[in-house]
Amino acid sequence: MEAYIGLIGGKPSKVRSIVLKQNGIKTHYYALDEEHTITHSNAQLAKEAVLGLFEENAVPSDITLLACGTSTPDQLLPSHASMVHGELGNFPMEIFSSSGVCLTSLQALKICYSNILAGLHDNAVCVASELTSPALVSKFYDPEYEATHDNPDKDPYMAFEKDFMRFMLSDGAGAVLLQDHPEGDCPLKVEWVEMTSYANELPTCMFMAAELETNGRLKSWKEFSPEEIKERGVLVGKQDIRQLKKHAIKYWVDHIETVLAKHKLNPKEVDYVLPHLSSMLFYDQVNEELKSRGIALTKEKWFVNLPSVGNVGSAAIYVALEELMRTKEIKQGQKILLLVPESGRFSYGTVLLTRV
Repeated sequence: MEAYIGLIGGKPSKVRSIVLKQNGIKTHYYALDEEHTITHSNAQLAKEAVLGLFEENAVPSDITLLACGTSTPDQLLPSHASMVHGELGNFPMEIFSSSGVCLTSLQALKICYSNILAGLHDNAVCVASELTSPALVSKFYDPEYEATHDNPDKDPYMAFEKDFMRFMLSDGAGAVLLQDHPEGDCPLKVEWVEMTSYANELPTCMFMAAELETNGRLKSWKEFSPEEIKERGVLVGKQDIRQLKKHAIKYWVDHIETVLAKHKLNPKEVDYVLPHLSSMLFYDQVNEELKSRGIALTKEKWFVNLPSVGNVGSAAIYVALEELMRTKEIKQGQKILLLVPESGRFSYGTVLLTRV
């Protein structure tokens, strides 16, 4: 891995083996070569996923809405969806970009679903994509390492909060076609899409281009000098592991319990569960929490491909769904539940699909 993302301070990471053992990821994908040169932009990854939906490798003219989700756009402006549309170069259409972390995939999906349900569009494409690896390259970490590694008064923040994320994430994209009618060999009906944010009561957990102050305030990159941005590694991704361990699982299952009750869905009716796990460390924890509450969505029904593809962020749920449909025989009437957590400031989403 470090052949692609580099060595911080010219030395192998001390946490790499620990993190990989905990997260259970065996394979990562990078849109980088060994010279750290980007092979595909985020918009280009999204484009390839969209084109892969169609036999002719071209977007049909009756697709009138494109919704894009990502946590790692190529630029702040213009919008990610604008750049994906530009890469496709097809024809004028309505576009939408969702902003956030892993839940951007379902935010984009709900835009397509809602628009079709309202009769505003007949056909739409939703795509989620991530290009994380270029931001994990050692050159962005070296200045802070050089400024702090010999200073005994400095908190060894680099050792885990920042460094561990370099061994978690993959690049990739996944896309779905939504229509107002079933089509194809294995059409899935979207029954509902539900999302809940707990940011009103929980602190920031995962962040980028900012620093978390001791009082819980997130200090924006805009408040730092260019020198501070460089020396403090402000632009690199970080995660408060203490908050993750404390809140992530409980609130995820709270959300699941709430939406099941809202839609009067008996968990026993669900045939496949696709939980987006950022790490296999949470595999048994989520399972035990569901089991302890008597929710029959435990690992016997799970389909998880994290070890073989890595954590692809927002795209992960579509990458898993594609593999499920390709490798399993989904029978008519069977139900699939998509479960997506987002630890940015703790948001969760659930989607129910039925094979028709």
